[in-house]
Amino acid sequence: MVSATSAASEPAPGVAYNDAEEARIIRDGNGLPVGIRPKMVWTWKKAVAWALVAIVCAVGWTVLAVARGEQISAIWFIVVALCSYAIAYRFYAYCIQIKIMRTDDANATPAERVHDGANFERADRRVLFGQHFAAISGAGPLVGPILAAQMGYLPSVLWIILGVIFAGAVQDMLMLWISAKRQGRSFGQMATDEMGKFGGIIISLFLVVVTAIAMAFLALVAIKAMASSPWAVFSLGMTIPIALVMGCYERFLRPGKVIETTILGFVLLVLAIVGGGWVVSNPTLAPIFTLNAKQLVVALIVYSFAAAALPHWLLVTPRDYLSTLMKIGTLALLVVGIAVSNPQVSMPGISMLASQSNGPTFSGNLFPFLFITIACGALSGFHGAVSSGLTPKAVEKENQLRMIGYGSMLVESFTAIIALIAAITISQGVYFSLNMSAPQIEATAGSAYSASASPEQNAVAAVGNMNVKDIEGNQMKVTWQSHGTTYEGAEALTQAAHDVGEESIVSRTGGATTFAIGMANFLKSYMGGEDSMAFWYHFAIMFEALFILTTVDNGTRVARYQIGDLLGNVRKLRKFSDPTWKPGNLITTFIATAAWGSMLYMGVSDANGGINAMVPIFGISNQLLAAGCLMSVTVCVFKKGLHRYAWIPIVPLVWDVAVTFTADLQKIFDSKLGYFAAAAKYREQIASGTLEGEALANARASLSNAYLDGALSVFFFLMMATFLVVGVVVIVNTVRAKEYGTDMSTEEPFVQSAWFAPSGLLATNLEKRVAREYAVRTGALPSKRSVEPDDSDDEVALGLQPQLA
Repeated sequence: MVSATSAASEPAPGVAYNDAEEARIIRDGNGLPVGIRPKMVWTWKKAVAWALVAIVCAVGWTVLAVARGEQISAIWFIVVALCSYAIAYRFYAYCIQIKIMRTDDANATPAERVHDGANFERADRRVLFGQHFAAISGAGPLVGPILAAQMGYLPSVLWIILGVIFAGAVQDMLMLWISAKRQGRSFGQMATDEMGKFGGIIISLFLVVVTAIAMAFLALVAIKAMASSPWAVFSLGMTIPIALVMGCYERFLRPGKVIETTILGFVLLVLAIVGGGWVVSNPTLAPIFTLNAKQLVVALIVYSFAAAALPHWLLVTPRDYLSTLMKIGTLALLVVGIAVSNPQVSMPGISMLASQSNGPTFSGNLFPFLFITIACGALSGFHGAVSSGLTPKAVEKENQLRMIGYGSMLVESFTAIIALIAAITISQGVYFSLNMSAPQIEATAGSAYSASASPEQNAVAAVGNMNVKDIEGNQMKVTWQSHGTTYEGAEALTQAAHDVGEESIVSRTGGATTFAIGMANFLKSYMGGEDSMAFWYHFAIMFEALFILTTVDNGTRVARYQIGDLLGNVRKLRKFSDPTWKPGNLITTFIATAAWGSMLYMGVSDANGGINAMVPIFGISNQLLAAGCLMSVTVCVFKKGLHRYAWIPIVPLVWDVAVTFTADLQKIFDSKLGYFAAAAKYREQIASGTLEGEALANARASLSNAYLDGALSVFFFLMMATFLVVGVVVIVNTVRAKEYGTDMSTEEPFVQSAWFAPSGLLATNLEKRVAREYAVRTGALPSKRSVEPDDSDDEVALGLQPQLA
């Protein structure tokens, strides 16, 4: 491979490096610095620091694993997660970067090669990190761990942390890598190029269907949170003009001034949040921003179409970066709240429901359904679609791939840990009262159920009939603490609802309300006290909606690329595969928004129709897509001749296939969990003639939905099984032919980069000096003074580089 020369010329005047530093600097043929070779530099201080991190991590895992019969602090979950993530990012992800990815900043990324100002546009690494995190983080990490908590905290925390380290973050980073090496192509197109047209068409069809279902599902969750909430509608709506202001400010008024743009966006965002509270209390404005579900669907479809069709830098990137400021900022506040309140865990490590398959939050055995339920907090196939075709088109340098791909997934996993803490630190009785549906409460309460009793009284009766014990081995109770008083039974649920400003919290299934209550508990501990509970609860609802909506606009753009690639496989429609063709962009964006928008509209119009009918198969189909991503990565690793490192994607691939195929087969054939078994039950009820009116209509709708979900499950299983077989055949043929390297794949040939940018969120001292030299040589900065190793010029320290044409 061609590479830039090192030390081709003397550094710019006033910039000094020692020999070791100069050896790491990558220069082009004219001596211009374009990158720095990654290197793990050790000192005794670093060695001691990492040893301490490892010891603390081991102690934390021991506490979580062996604690029995006594309460433990939720702070240990924070400690274990952060220490595990730090070790994994610094060592495991770095190993993958060096051994498999072999990143080279001398090689121009797709953003630099094409640079069309719309789809291919360099984005500052910090902004792109935020945009990528916003794109991948949807409802999964917020609600999945909460639902999975019914089986105890230990299985969930093991999968969330170990799953992301060895599966989820690896998939995201490697998908980002293979796409960046292939001109930013989408997943479907890469599969076509590397595995043949047959495999490409299979995965493209799979992607289009799954992405449409995912977008409709995520939008539905957000709309439920925003409907009839003027505060949420105003605050979230204002992020659109704020994003436009940020995009234009950085591009036209102050190019490259990322910190200024961040401060501007943050101030405007805070004003929007505060303004939302003012709008709620204003009798004139409140009705204007009070939208029903159907109105929100129309607004969301229009926005998503604009976000996917407009240039990336104008709306999507700044809005998602703005959203990430709020997301990560709120996560930081929650960590402080957990540290201040020091909540104690009430759930046991492994609950009695772990050995049963009829839990109230989800049905099925721990294996495989716990891993499916947690979903995006550890592994998500949708992330692979975002990491291919979307984010690679904006990456500045190859060495940023680890930070953006692996790092952002670690942040999402940490979000899942926070959600898990929210679920396991509230009273178990309150947790199950929240997450049992009304029919489940009636069935669980048995003879203690009374049609004349309040929902709270029936929920308490149901909890009393559940054979579930708390972490200390006692039968769980429904309790709630408020203003120094501990309430029990139905009174506890009534008081909890009063504290958060709701009429009732019983049967608020799905996990969103549980997370909001937990979040409010953490934040009230040091910001506002008991009387602020309702404020923080409604803030949490808005936070959840924002968390989800940022995935919808990016998902629409991803679907647009996938549809374009799918149409491009037809000879007469080949032009659709060109992402720079504007008419094609508009047409494919319209198809994408129409696909999920129609399902969403039907879902809010009919409780039994649209996306509501397909929600049950979302989790399995998303995890099946992850298997497709890992197989594509494995094929590319073998084609490069890196057989000895192929275990890195193969291990999570084998695990994911075992989990998802088992779950899918159970949903198809199992007599208790299967869709076709459920259809037979509804068919018998209808044939019996005992149902009439609304009950008969609901049974018929449930029958149709069961058949639909069953048919989709069979479709997804056959499609992914076929794709995996195609991948295995390609790998076997590659190994037999013994022909490896770039020439054996569709990886783009080397193109010399003429651009420099730091690799991490924070520029190192060496990167700051190289950035100054680059700015001086390109004329962006005058050569003022000598820059010693410990100098930190403000502009260079911020990582600001000149915008080149």
